[in-house]
Amino acid sequence: MTVILERRESTSLWGRFCNWITSTENRLYIGWFGVLMIPTLLTATSVFIIAFIAAPPVDIDGIREPVSGSLLYGNNIISGAIIPTSAAIGLHFYPIWEAASVDEWLYNGGPYELIVLHFLLGVACYMGREWELSFRLGMRPWIAVAYSAPVAAATAVFLIYPIGQGSFSDGMPLGISGTFNFMIVFQAEHNILMHPFHMLGVAGVFGGSLFSAMHGSLVTSSLIRETTENESANEGYRFGQEEETYNIVAAHGYFGRLIFQYASFNNSRSLHFFLAAWPVVGIWFTALGISTMAFNLNGFNFNQSVVDSQGRVINTWADIINRANLGMEVMHERNAHNFPLDLAAVEVPSTNG
Repeated sequence: MTVILERRESTSLWGRFCNWITSTENRLYIGWFGVLMIPTLLTATSVFIIAFIAAPPVDIDGIREPVSGSLLYGNNIISGAIIPTSAAIGLHFYPIWEAASVDEWLYNGGPYELIVLHFLLGVACYMGREWELSFRLGMRPWIAVAYSAPVAAATAVFLIYPIGQGSFSDGMPLGISGTFNFMIVFQAEHNILMHPFHMLGVAGVFGGSLFSAMHGSLVTSSLIRETTENESANEGYRFGQEEETYNIVAAHGYFGRLIFQYASFNNSRSLHFFLAAWPVVGIWFTALGISTMAFNLNGFNFNQSVVDSQGRVINTWADIINRANLGMEVMHERNAHNFPLDLAAVEVPSTNG
C-alpha cells in the first residue's frame, strides 16, 4: 500500500492580499498601480465636486482681487471653475498644513493644486494599470501607449506650462469658460495657432475623427446579411463568433474605387494600427508644443513680413492674427498690468526734473 502525502502550502495574509490585488478574476482589475490610482482619483474627484459647489473666491493674480468660481458664489455650470492657485504662491508646494488656516488656503487657491497633483498622479497610474492588466492577460502593451496621449496633454497644461511660466496661476482653470479663457490667453501670449506642433495636433484630432467615421460607415455598409428585413442588423452578430461579421473585401473594393486603390487598406491589422496611431501621434505633438511654449518658444512670427517697394507694410493674415493677439493680451488680467509685455518692453525715455 502506497500513501501519497501532499504538502499543503500555507498562504500568508499578505500573500492572499497580493493575489487578490493582481487577480484578473476580479470584476474590476485593481493591480499595484490601482492601489495608488484609486485613492488619488477619489481625492481629486471629491475635492473637485466640493470646490466647484462651495469654494470661496480665489486671489488668482495675487493682487488682492479674488475671483469667484463656485456655484454658491454666483456661477453656473458654464461659468464655474476651480480657480488656479494664486500667483502669490507661485510654484511652491502648498498643502493645507502649509497655510496658517483653512481660510487662507482656500483664499490662495489651495484646492486647485491639490486636485491637479492628485489627478495627474491618478491618470498616470491609470495608464500603468492598463499596461499591468495587459501584461497579466498576455496582451500587447499598446492600449497604455495610446492612453499616454491624453496623459501627456493633461500633464502639459496642468504641470509643464505652470512650471515654464513660474506659477500654478497660469495653469488651465478646471471649468468650461476657464478652459476657453486659457486657450484665448495662450493664443495671445504664445501664438499657438502658428505653431507647427499645434497644427499636427489639429490634423491628428480632426483626421482621427474623419478616419473613425469612414471606418465605421464602411464596416456598417458592408455587413454580411444574417437577418431578415424585419430584424435589427445587430441581431446578426453573436459575441465570440468565429466568422467575420462584415466583408472586408467589399469595403476595400468600394473605397479603392471611391478614391484610388492604394488609399484603401487590405490588411485589417495595419488599418486598426493606423486608426490608433494617427490621433495619438498628433496629440503627442500638441503636448510637446505646449511644453515648448511653456518656456516661450512660441509659434511662428510673420508679422509685417510683406512690404511694397516703398517699405510700406502689406498686411497678411499673420498681421491680422497679431492684432487680435494684442487685443486679447491687453484685456486679460487687466488689473494686474497696464500694458501687454510686447508694448511694455519698449524703453521709457528718462525725464529731467
